[in-house]
Amino acid sequence: MSTLPDGRSPRLSAPQAAPTRRRVVAQARFELGTLVRNGEQLLVSLVLPLGALVGLALSSSPSLGAGRRIDLAVPGVLALCVISAAFTAQAISTGFDRRYSVLRLLGTTPLGRGGLLWGKALATLAVEVVQWVVLGGAGLLLGWHPQLAGLPYAVLFLLAGTWAFVALALLLAGAVRAEGVLAIANLAWILLLVLGGVILPRSELPAGLSHVAAALPSSALADGLRAALVDGRLDGIPLLLLLGWAALATLAAKRTFRWSD
Repeated sequence: MSTLPDGRSPRLSAPQAAPTRRRVVAQARFELGTLVRNGEQLLVSLVLPLGALVGLALSSSPSLGAGRRIDLAVPGVLALCVISAAFTAQAISTGFDRRYSVLRLLGTTPLGRGGLLWGKALATLAVEVVQWVVLGGAGLLLGWHPQLAGLPYAVLFLLAGTWAFVALALLLAGAVRAEGVLAIANLAWILLLVLGGVILPRSELPAGLSHVAAALPSSALADGLRAALVDGRLDGIPLLLLLGWAALATLAAKRTFRWSD
């Protein structure tokens, strides 16, 4: 080891953690790569919503309510994209990362739970941008006429919905074993698709189910997107409900999340 001119040995400084922003961006890149390489998650996140959109556009059943069918179908499918990418895909990938000790390794780094949440949210947003471009383009080809004045409100619901469903995904994946996460996440996707006010507006559900759906984040997201893209307005009640779910799920995930089985 080299010495200083006065004969003393130089002090070696301890390695410093990267700034928080760089840690989160690096984690987001890792998460994005995991999602892109997983064919099953791409199926759930892109292929199935695209099939749902085409099926709704080319059929007359089920009823979507008053208005142009394609205009009502696209916001619901865009909401389904958020649920697929932010909840189903993230819950399953995180559950198996925990099973294979990937999360335990991350737990030894300065990333922290907050950094993990933000990294997953950013990666999910990147996937959702692709989803919305593809599904929005398909919708335009099928005759969709969105209210351009409502696009900023739709982006607001995209952000709020991503936060809420990523937090719910971490809440599930951090508390249940991977096999259970796989079953619950897929079952929840199907139930929300059919009964959660996503594809079918709440107004078209039976009265009892409509009241239940009104309290769900899936319905809040879909209702907000329909108000934005069909009517060009901001619906404050669904937004507050979605933010409430996001805050509660985040707090619960921070308390219960386990980095390893």
